[in-house]
Amino acid sequence: MRFQAVVVAAGSGSRAGVEKPWAALAGVPVLRWSVRALLDAGAADVVVVVGPHRLADVGDALAGLTGWRAVEGGATRAESVLRGLDAIEAADLAGADTPVLIHDAARPFLERAVIDRLIDALGDADGAVPALPAVDSLRRGDEAGLGDSVDRDGLFRAQTPQAFRLATVRAALTDWPGETPPTDEAEAVRAAGGRVVLVAGDPRLFKLTYPEDFIMAEALAAGLTPPSVTRVGQGFDVHRWGPGTSVWLCGVEMPHDRTLIGHSDADAGLHALTDAILGAMGDGDIGDHFPPSDPQWKGASSDRFLVHAVQRLAARGGQLVHVDVTLICEEPKIKPHRQAMRERMAELCGLRLDGVSVKATTTEQLGFTGRGEGLAAQAVATITLPASR
Repeated sequence: MRFQAVVVAAGSGSRAGVEKPWAALAGVPVLRWSVRALLDAGAADVVVVVGPHRLADVGDALAGLTGWRAVEGGATRAESVLRGLDAIEAADLAGADTPVLIHDAARPFLERAVIDRLIDALGDADGAVPALPAVDSLRRGDEAGLGDSVDRDGLFRAQTPQAFRLATVRAALTDWPGETPPTDEAEAVRAAGGRVVLVAGDPRLFKLTYPEDFIMAEALAAGLTPPSVTRVGQGFDVHRWGPGTSVWLCGVEMPHDRTLIGHSDADAGLHALTDAILGAMGDGDIGDHFPPSDPQWKGASSDRFLVHAVQRLAARGGQLVHVDVTLICEEPKIKPHRQAMRERMAELCGLRLDGVSVKATTTEQLGFTGRGEGLAAQAVATITLPASR
């Protein structure tokens, strides 16, 4: 059965010391783990609810994934979930009876089996929650010391995602009677008279809450992440000089008394790097993806080409590790602009600054670059890809 999903990623993460959905887990944002799990399980549409200051970051975190949308969250969890549900309803992609799974982004290890159990449970219930029985001894206590024990019979640890019919959960949250928001969606549905059942949860589906949780999560991710292989690709590009007043190199516009001539903006540095990434994947070259015979690419900004290559890599489960670009020219002087180039390429590639290198050299006035007829660029890209099984 097809279903819709809302992923809540609008919290501050104060107890963990970081915004949990954006923290790296096995090299990728926690948010990506949760969204990818829902999409892989067959979600028709995933609405990601984030804080207003993070709307611009979702595209980078989920690069290469399709079938998701981002909306701005509210002041409380209930408000954020309602905005996600409103987005589903407004898109007219789901009927009132469509199953909707509401998931915490900070629970990255979601398995298909849990999702199947939740959707099956909606056959005769108004809601379903994955849960684990409380197995540890429970005690009351405070700073003064240990208090009385608590009978753990009938106590469960609720997890997410929680599953409901779209109209049921939306009405329950909208009509919530309490002065304080509900702790979760199941509480709201029960308050509205709905029957919510428990299904078997998963011990791996724990919520990242404290800094030490990330240590355990990294260990678990190492066992779940497929083996990878490292590949290296190289790229080379040349453009001739012509009349102009500025030149684009490595994503930065530099004042100059000439410009590089090409079908696009002739940014040789980004062209070489794009080819290096595509080459490492065995995915053709820049001309295959952006043929110069196609008029739509005339004058195009070369950062579009680079982002395209990075997204194709992410779609294959790969990761860009390091890039190194060398510009070969007598002019202009590269060093004054090198830091800006590194920062721009790091932004485009989703890399830390120390994962980006830009260098420049001359040919001691030999050859076409030495004679000032043109500029050359070469690039090397290091990537990882899932190993073939």
